Amino acid sequence: MMLHIPGVLTPEQVAQIRARLDQSPEWIDGRESVGPQGARVKRNRQLGESTPLALELGQIVSAALMANPLFFAAALPLRVLTPYFNAYSGGEHYGLHVDGAIRAQRGGSAPVRADVSTTVFLSGPDEYDGGELEVVDLYGTHEVKLDAGDAIVYSSGSIHQVKPVTRGERVASFLWTQSMVRDDGKRTMLLDLDTHIQRLRAKHGESETTVGLTAHYHNLLRMWAEV
Repeated sequence: MMLHIPGVLTPEQVAQIRARLDQSPEWIDGRESVGPQGARVKRNRQLGESTPLALELGQIVSAALMANPLFFAAALPLRVLTPYFNAYSGGEHYGLHVDGAIRAQRGGSAPVRADVSTTVFLSGPDEYDGGELEVVDLYGTHEVKLDAGDAIVYSSGSIHQVKPVTRGERVASFLWTQSMVRDDGKRTMLLDLDTHIQRLRAKHGESETTVGLTAHYHNLLRMWAEV
């Protein structure tokens, strides 16, 4: 599953976050947050993950995502890691890699299984050249470069990369979610069913059909969810 979610952050929120990030002296080498395999292909900068600014801005991104009905329907979040922030310029990139399955939480909380990866773009596509998020899955290779404030959601098990930024700067927030439904195929079926229920309801109002399909949705969720 790959899903584009427009307007997760408002233009005002994007401007606020970018202004704070641009003024921060707390950027570090992105290789500090990955293992040996990732360090061989990762060349970027990352906001220090335990800094007060990272935690403050992460709460803004988290709150916006959790308030977004499409993100909730797609990810079915059980636990969400506090978002991180990264930046690429001057040829920086992150070569092909796969996200680690288990992510440690800051503050000593229980670790999170990474089922769903999310990138929230904080730079518009006209601000930089290159920097596409490239995701490889069973259906081919997909390049993603979205408007500032938009998000892309995809399976954490996908091999992916950020291509070199050759002009300007690409700034983004990224995070991982442990879903109530760990299987990507089942999550996709639930999202499709939920989407069609909402369309039926919008077109015809509440009916015996929408009630029956909603019951089917929740019974599948009851069967597949881990909480």
